[in-house]
Parts: sequence; C-alpha cells; structure tokens
Amino acid sequence: MTDLTFKPKFGYEEWTEEKIKKVFEFAEGYRKFISECKTERKVVGWVEGKAKEVGYGKLESVRGVKGAKRAKVYGVNREKAIILGQFGKRPLSQGARLVLAHIDSPRIDLKLQPLYEEEKIAWLKTHYYGGIKKYQWTATPLAIYGVVVLENGRKIQIEIGDKPEDPVFVITDLLPHLSKKQMEKKLEEAIEAEEMNVVVGSMPTKIRDSKSEIQNKEEKKETVKLGVLEWLNKNYGIKEEDLISADLEIVPAGQAKDLGFDRSLIGGYGQDDRICAYTAVQALLEVKDPEYTNIVVLVDKEETGSESTTGALSNFIPDFISEMLYLQTGKHDENNLRDCLSLSKAISADVTVGFDPDYKDVFDPKNTARIGAGIVLEKYTGRRGKAETNEATAEYLAEIRNIFNKNKVLWQTGGLGKVDLGGGGTIAMFLARYNMDVVDAGPPLLSMHSPFEISSKVDLYSCFEGYKAFLNF
Repeated sequence: MTDLTFKPKFGYEEWTEEKIKKVFEFAEGYRKFISECKTERKVVGWVEGKAKEVGYGKLESVRGVKGAKRAKVYGVNREKAIILGQFGKRPLSQGARLVLAHIDSPRIDLKLQPLYEEEKIAWLKTHYYGGIKKYQWTATPLAIYGVVVLENGRKIQIEIGDKPEDPVFVITDLLPHLSKKQMEKKLEEAIEAEEMNVVVGSMPTKIRDSKSEIQNKEEKKETVKLGVLEWLNKNYGIKEEDLISADLEIVPAGQAKDLGFDRSLIGGYGQDDRICAYTAVQALLEVKDPEYTNIVVLVDKEETGSESTTGALSNFIPDFISEMLYLQTGKHDENNLRDCLSLSKAISADVTVGFDPDYKDVFDPKNTARIGAGIVLEKYTGRRGKAETNEATAEYLAEIRNIFNKNKVLWQTGGLGKVDLGGGGTIAMFLARYNMDVVDAGPPLLSMHSPFEISSKVDLYSCFEGYKAFLNF
C-alpha cells in the first residue's frame, strides 16, 4: 500500500554503511576547506585553483579559441566573488541551471583607523559585520585574515592566528565578580559594539628594540602602539596609513572539528554559507556533460543585504552570462540575455535553522528542519508576513521534488521559526527579479551565526547530491 504520509527520514538510519563511509570521506575534505577558507578571498582562491585543475579557463581568455562554445569558464570579481560556467548540450539561449551561494559570514571588521593605545595595551577598534550575538565573540581566541593594499597598489597578505606557532588575539570580557550591572542588562545590550576592541600587544617600543629613538612627547605616550607598528612594518612593510586601504577580518581562531563521540557532526566557523559553496562547487566539478549550461555563483555581502560590487545585486552575474551568450552567438543582445535569464532555473543555496530542543519555544516543530534529515526545501524565507522574500511557485517546487526523488536525494522541508518571532532572507529574491524560477535549498545548522556552527555530515552530503542532481537535470 502506498504511504500517504510525509515524514523526514534520517540518513544515519536510512543509509548503508558503505554510503556512510563515503559521507565521512566527503566531510573530511569539507572540514579542511572551512578550516582554511575563513574569508571570501580565501574561498575564491581555493575555488579558482580547483576549477583550473579540471580545465576551467578565464572567460575573457577563451574568446576566439576553437571549441569555446563548449568550454568551461570562470570569472572572478575583485577577489571576493566568483562564477563558474560549463556549457551544456543545448544552447545557453534556452536557459541555464544555476546554483548560487554566498561566501561571506558574520565576523568582526576593523575601522579605518583601528590602532590605538590605552593603559599600556594596544587595541584595534572594530565594527561587526552581519547578524551576530556580540557576547559570543568575547574571551575567545581570534585570528586576523585579509589584505593591506599599499599606496602603490601592492597587496600584502596577512594571516595570523591559525598556525600552531601563531599568536592569537582577543576581545576582553568583564569578570563575573564585577558584572552585576552588566548582568542586569538585556543580552543584546550587555556588550556594546564600541567595547568590542581587540587586544594586539602590550610591549613598548623601547623594550622591543633598544635602538629605537622616540622623537617626541606624543610618541612617548603611545610606545606600545608604536611597538605594534614597528612589528607590522618589520614583518609586512606596512605603516599606519596603509591600514586605511585594507580588508582585514577578525575571525575565530582554530580548525573546524568533528563533533560528537561518533564524529557524526562538524563544528566550525563560517558554515553559513560556505557549506553550500563547497557542495555546489563539488557538484559542478562532477557533472561531465550536462544537458543545460551549468553555472555556480559564489557572492559576497549577503549578510549585509547583498549590495556592493561583489554582492548578488551587482551586474557581475548578468554580465558574465551575457559574455557566455556572446561566445555562442557572437553578439551582445539585451533581449536574448533577458530571455535566457527568464528561461533559467535556480537554487538559492543557503542554510536554514535546525530544530534545537533546548530552545523549542521559538520553533514550529511541524515546519522546522531536523539535523541529519537531508537538504531542506524552503518555499519562502523572509520575515513576518512573508516580507523580503522570494516565494517559489507550486509548479517549481513539484519540479524540484521530482528531481530529488528520482535521484534518491534525502530531503525535507523547513522554515525559520515561529512567524512572529523574526526571520531572515536569502539572495533568492534578487534572482527572481530576472523572472527566473528559484527556490531555497540548503542544510540545517545549529548555533547559526555563532563562532562555532554545527552541521551534520548527512546534510552536507545530501546537499552535494541534491545540487548535482539539479545540475544534471
């Protein structure tokens, strides 16, 4: 008799030992990836390297090359976003299959003039990026990643805090003995943004280097700050003014780890949304001869609204697709581009919340995803009253269900908590502006937006299988 009910199934209960072994092997590569790729620039560099290994070439380099109409191409936008495109059997004018994820994560950024000294300690002033709980970032080891661009345009790479021999950095917290007033505040107000300053040193320059000469009284007041500047100049050739033209991100130090006695989970920073970026890229690289053109887009700035040149609202995406059309048609045509976009189908690959029994009051248990039950289909995200969201059509959801079921992809449905308690959005609504069918699909996480997010290896692998099935459709 046909089962008329729909209930989530759990991978560790449903899958064979052989498949679970494959899941764990796949997860090992992912764990290494998120340990090494904690910023957008690091992700783009990693993806570009993988693409080149399997024959992808820069889009502009294949113009006029024989066979370009079936080439595998990519484009990088300011080292913080990347698109990979693989031509299919059908012409691109008939539409493409797109999987889009974001590679920025909540973190701590530096202000333009960050370095100062107070109480013989050197500090960096910060401005947090994205939706964070500020208290989670105090008294935890931190690393610094990014680039400093000198006046002459030369880029200096900085990565400090994750190698065994590296120092780490920290935002201080108040001891419990003196925290009576702090503990009486709302959790959101207990740590003020202007108090999230990072400790970076305490040794004055005269102790660092006995030959240093302090020129004036002002410098004498800031000998610790000067000591830090001397260290930066000695090791990286930079001065204080160079910090104005820098992209430096403060992220949690340490590697992603297997979690649990059975190692069935992964804990680590930046899984929102690099778990989708990793699985989408791996899925694309495994698709050999697709029917439709496949495109994977990894963008920046989702956590702050998708604006800016490297966000999903940038013309970078349609411009790249227009250039791909040019390779096949030999001309740029706005109408052809619009037709192509409207005929395309997309997955907005982003994470969602997993049901956490410690906080069950904020969830609708019948409409919340479970950890370990596979990739999550979300008809809509958004906030109260379905604001700031795309809503996938019933027809498109049926199509995606069909793809997943035919390919035996483990999947479930989910939503972002009780209706009146908040919500959140993805980049899906920006794709819908092109009249493109799009649905949100990604894994559930626990402790989302924290310095140590939790995912299931089952859900990781289900995303890989789901995106691969979609790109092969």
